[in-house]
Amino acid sequence: MKRHWWNGSMTLLVIRDADQAVKQVSVSKMLVVSVPIAAVISISGLFLAMQWKSTAHIQELQGQVTSQTMALDVTVKDKDEAIRLLKNEVIRLSSQAESVKDRLEQMSSLEKQLQQFVEGYIAPSDASKHSAMLSAPSQSSGWNERIQVGGEDIEASTDQILNLANRSRIDLKQVSDMLNTMQRSVPTTLKQAQNRQSTIAGTPSIWPTKSRRITSSFGYRQDPMHGRAAFHAGLDIGGELGDPVYAAADGKVIEAGFQPARGNYIVIRHVNQLDTWYMHLQSILIDVNDTVAKGDHIAKLGNTGRSTGPHLHFQIVQRGEPIDPFPYVRNALYETASSKKSIPTPLIRTRRSSEPLMSLSTRADSYPIYQS
Repeated sequence: MKRHWWNGSMTLLVIRDADQAVKQVSVSKMLVVSVPIAAVISISGLFLAMQWKSTAHIQELQGQVTSQTMALDVTVKDKDEAIRLLKNEVIRLSSQAESVKDRLEQMSSLEKQLQQFVEGYIAPSDASKHSAMLSAPSQSSGWNERIQVGGEDIEASTDQILNLANRSRIDLKQVSDMLNTMQRSVPTTLKQAQNRQSTIAGTPSIWPTKSRRITSSFGYRQDPMHGRAAFHAGLDIGGELGDPVYAAADGKVIEAGFQPARGNYIVIRHVNQLDTWYMHLQSILIDVNDTVAKGDHIAKLGNTGRSTGPHLHFQIVQRGEPIDPFPYVRNALYETASSKKSIPTPLIRTRRSSEPLMSLSTRADSYPIYQS
């Protein structure tokens, strides 16, 4: 029977010191061979395990890196989109800032024109025309700014966007300054305009009755009752009994009643110490202390008191002195005539054919004043 080599044994001599005995250790050949092999296998297994674990860890790290890279790509794309949107927003806000600045400059210009109008330097028609001119483009241009556009598609750089944002910041600062200025000035101008409006509304300016026939003007004349020279303190306007009589301006009724010479009469107090008098009325439609507006129907034309026929004696008194009312209502007389597509010559009877002309330089207090 053949004997295998691993069935034998090996003897190891262990010599420790010279004076000590030699020891013999018998070791199986199988053990001598299997121990190194087992060690090699163990080390190899450990190495393979470590390599596998490292590979798995590397793959895990690679997966994480890939995920992070993808997330970063998404983030970068989101940031790019956000930057693009921010650029567009900066451009839009810059455009709006310029538009608001332009509109505020227009409003500031209108505010200055309003100030000038209030101070009496320009006519209101000029300001209204300018206002219409400024507002016309937005109403009548008729084009859609989102459709009718064109040009090359050149992306704006970051520096350009930053410059645009800086200009927009400056524009908005200017807008803020303009708003602060207007906030301080507009209330004052508005108050002045309101005062001016009250003054205009309270100044006699409309024709006080339906008829336009002037039968006697303001000034010296020969009295129709006794023929003596006398001062006529108002305008006599001939008409029909019952014709409406209108308030020539906003005001407050301070007198309303009857007096032998004046007949039924009304006195209205206005601004600038002006009073308007309406005499020889058929009837009175308002009471003392009533507030009236320009153009209100206040009475009916009549023939009461010291009168030779149906007419309205219209008189303006300032600070207690009668003044010529015709300059106040002249425009209303001619505007009314013009609206009828003809401009008739006002029928002004200052004297009879047999009456002498009185010198306008003669003092009023040299003659008695008659109100007829």
